[in-house]
Amino acid sequence: MPDIQLPPAFESQMLKLLGDAEFEQFKNAIDQPSRTSIRLNPAKPFSSPWAKSPIPWTTQGFFLEERPSFTLDPAIHAGAYYVQEASSIFIEQILNSLRVPKGLFLDLSAAPGGKSTLLSSYLGAEGLLVANEVIQARAQILKENLVKWGLGNAVVTNNDPDHFEPLEGFFDLVLVDAPCSGEGMFRKDPQAREEWSPDNVQLCSARQKRIMDKAGALVKGGGYLVYSTCTFNESENEDMIRFLTEEFAFEPVRIPLDPDWNIVESAVETEEGTFFGYRFFPHRVQGEGFFVTVLKRPDSASTQGPGKIKDFKHPVLKAVSERESEALESELGLDGSGKYYTLNDSYFRINRDYFRHFEKLSQVLSLRYFGVELGKKQKKDWIPSHEWALSLLPKNQFPSQELSLAQALDFLRKNELELEGLPVGWVLMTYQDLSLGWVKNLGNRLNNYYPKEWRIRI
Repeated sequence: MPDIQLPPAFESQMLKLLGDAEFEQFKNAIDQPSRTSIRLNPAKPFSSPWAKSPIPWTTQGFFLEERPSFTLDPAIHAGAYYVQEASSIFIEQILNSLRVPKGLFLDLSAAPGGKSTLLSSYLGAEGLLVANEVIQARAQILKENLVKWGLGNAVVTNNDPDHFEPLEGFFDLVLVDAPCSGEGMFRKDPQAREEWSPDNVQLCSARQKRIMDKAGALVKGGGYLVYSTCTFNESENEDMIRFLTEEFAFEPVRIPLDPDWNIVESAVETEEGTFFGYRFFPHRVQGEGFFVTVLKRPDSASTQGPGKIKDFKHPVLKAVSERESEALESELGLDGSGKYYTLNDSYFRINRDYFRHFEKLSQVLSLRYFGVELGKKQKKDWIPSHEWALSLLPKNQFPSQELSLAQALDFLRKNELELEGLPVGWVLMTYQDLSLGWVKNLGNRLNNYYPKEWRIRI
């Protein structure tokens, strides 16, 4: 086996953390190939030929024996599953073991969307997720992944953590997957080894404290703060627990572990009690390096409700009247739980239970997407959006066409399609009963409405 080149200061750090014998196991492990894993979308069931080896701490995650060409699988474009690193899916175990109440969740550093889609699945129709990303280009990727996931229970925002200050005590759960030194990615990304330095660790730690100094205040009384990194060192992990307990009132949370999982629990002594962190080492688990901790705000901590906005006003958003909202729900065959807004004459639907929260969010944050965009309406006819096609909302007024694998790939490449017997008008394209998008049959030709920027190029 070739010698693995690691920064000497990193070796010293890991020797202190693991000891001589275990460090050698760790060093050997990060020179082995990573295992590919996926997490299924329970709202879009399909038969996966690869999902045979379950990840032990999740009900929806699976290891794959080999990495297929995901780009050439229409199911991933339909949002049937997400390619996600196994260790990070432990967030599901946290949510389920604590039975975190479903309400208003925030993923503060959300792109590309793995943890956001997981939170979206956990909330289902009972909550609303704010998925935020600071970098605009990455916010667009985040939006695409949540649109594909299809649950329509998310608001995508593009804001710095400072912008959330008016929302202190507003969220039932805040998740921060913090930008870090990336030590846990040394196996998947050898370049991360070259970029690592003690100075960068300290830079990351300082950046994380600036973020968490804002994030800690956003959790309402009785709510949860989840902090994670893909790194091993204490400066970015246990020291953050110490920082948070010095800055804010938090209570310890301990997550039950199966010993067979080989997750390492660490205990952090503070003046507020013993807090716990969970570290994933690649020589112990079939996953990459990961650290996560959970803290709970005391019930007595500050809590902010959405309040009432008498006359909702926004530079570009318009609230649809109650009467028209009810009519749209009836037209779509829904249960009346939707509240509608228009943006550039396009209709959007969100869960009525959270419309006051949404309106408050819209006054504070820069919105990139929310709920489900249905499209535009011309008298009684819809010009349906791609977002509607991928959502769970019914599309009963439109005919559909099941495609073969070859036809589905042609559609996803925006190639011309030759499909016989289609009715005139909008037709929903499906693959294995998963919605892919729209074509419009004009009689003499078919127009493919798959988004140009999403098309596959191989």
